[in-house]
Amino acid sequence: MKDVLLLTGAGQIGMAIARRMGHGKKIVLGDKDMENACAAARTLTDAGFDAVAMETDISSRASIRELVASAQDRGEIALFVNAAGVSPSQASIETILKVDLYGTAVLLEEVGKVIREGGAGLVISSQSGHRMPALGAAIDELLACTPAEELLDLDVLRPEGIRDTLHAYQLAKRCNVKRVMAEAVAWGARGARLNSISPGIIVTPLAIDEFNGPRGDFYKNMFARCPAGRPGTADEVATVAELLLSDRGAFITGADLLIDGGATASYFYGPLKP
Repeated sequence: MKDVLLLTGAGQIGMAIARRMGHGKKIVLGDKDMENACAAARTLTDAGFDAVAMETDISSRASIRELVASAQDRGEIALFVNAAGVSPSQASIETILKVDLYGTAVLLEEVGKVIREGGAGLVISSQSGHRMPALGAAIDELLACTPAEELLDLDVLRPEGIRDTLHAYQLAKRCNVKRVMAEAVAWGARGARLNSISPGIIVTPLAIDEFNGPRGDFYKNMFARCPAGRPGTADEVATVAELLLSDRGAFITGADLLIDGGATASYFYGPLKP
């Protein structure tokens, strides 16, 4: 059997990474929208890859376990990429927390139990987590280490204390980065690595939803006034993912790489400063 690349989220970033890293592997692609998953798998298959689609709801541990078991039936999980999620314009506070925060935590727990020695994982987070003020060491540790089934009971994540969907998204992405740090320790015991990438504005259907949403002008101003002066592309994210998932990144684990054209730098120290 082939080694498996397990991918959650059949969007542009996930697909770009699959094209970089999926050669010679069985690509098991999970997405909540089965039609979307099948279309992505067909695109990869038509390009010469070996891909199979599965309907997967990452807000459900049972669904995640089913996906992981199906991947194991096809070979050892050598690479894992979570590119699934919802944006502030797409979902409620509760849904963002359940999918982007809880779902990521469960994926890291479940895949971490079976990732093969020498394997590597990657979570696609977001620059949004970097723009939120510091929460303090105690809260960071709770976000990093609280068992996934108890995460949404934390005071900091109670919906009544969250201002809006953007705040929920920022909390979820901050949690993603902290979970990756903590889980990298557990994955290391299996001889595997785990990192995250925090992209800025990348031209994808999700980003286009944001451009047309209530914060559209904010995002357009962000990429126009950041040092790069433009949004990024999925292939630019995949270039960094290739480093983190390959042997060339063998000494990188528990890290988060911010890929945002300098927007966060400009937010704190440049023309985007509030």
